Amino acid sequence: MLSGKKLSKRYPSAVALEEVSIDIAAGQICGLLGRNGAGKTTLFRILCGLIKPDSGSLVIDSTRKKPVGGIIERPGLYPYLNAQDNIRIFAGIQGTSTSPAAVNEILLKVGLPVDRKDPVRNFSLGMKQRLGIAIALINNPECLVLDEPFSGLDPVGVSDLISLIVRLAREEHIAVLLSSHMMGEITRCCDTLYIIEQGRIVNHGPTQDLIEAHITSFSISARNIASSHILQNFTVEFGPNDAKVNCLAEDVPALLQNLLNEGIQVTSCLPVITLEELTKTKSDAITA
Repeated sequence: MLSGKKLSKRYPSAVALEEVSIDIAAGQICGLLGRNGAGKTTLFRILCGLIKPDSGSLVIDSTRKKPVGGIIERPGLYPYLNAQDNIRIFAGIQGTSTSPAAVNEILLKVGLPVDRKDPVRNFSLGMKQRLGIAIALINNPECLVLDEPFSGLDPVGVSDLISLIVRLAREEHIAVLLSSHMMGEITRCCDTLYIIEQGRIVNHGPTQDLIEAHITSFSISARNIASSHILQNFTVEFGPNDAKVNCLAEDVPALLQNLLNEGIQVTSCLPVITLEELTKTKSDAITA
């Protein structure tokens, strides 16, 4: 669907991208995870055709009128117009229907009301993000590129946006590439991950495989967990009702059974994964 090979981009002050390769298939959600300034936005600008790479190749296998739709940094909306008028302007620019039926179809696709007529400056941040996605979906693109779509959203807004992105990928068969510097949001919805650090892809693979390979600790929640004897065999950081336990994933089943044998009822056990761990290459992890 979308394939970038050895994409590089240099500016007088810094190297933004260095031989970055990335592949996304139809219906797949791919995450690009990295710190601020790692090169995510530069890559997205190249994929959307806003800038040209200094070297490398980009192939988008598309039979649709619009190969790629996207939001770079933030939705470019007209705040003094309502949602319908915003869509009409962008639909007109892109040479597609601006009829009420066509506009309403796009609004409904992203879960926005069709009867709201006030300016979008009154919209919540989550609604503005949905409207931005609606505009990106004009002309039914093969690939959707979303740069930091969860930034500034509250937990409910994040959950709603994740549900929308998953639905678009699965039901519309759109290849979705989204970026973030926040672990939790991007790992909840992505099939695959690319980890970018200082303009280079340092790790990539199926999300679950990549996370499991870099787990160093688990957060275990239980009443009176600090009274556990078995946890004395581990490096542990205790909280009021939980414990961050340094251990391997393979040690967890036995640990949970031992806690149960001690009479400690575990209510949750979640892996703790950090961006710092994911940016380590296999050789780094072995050395560490």
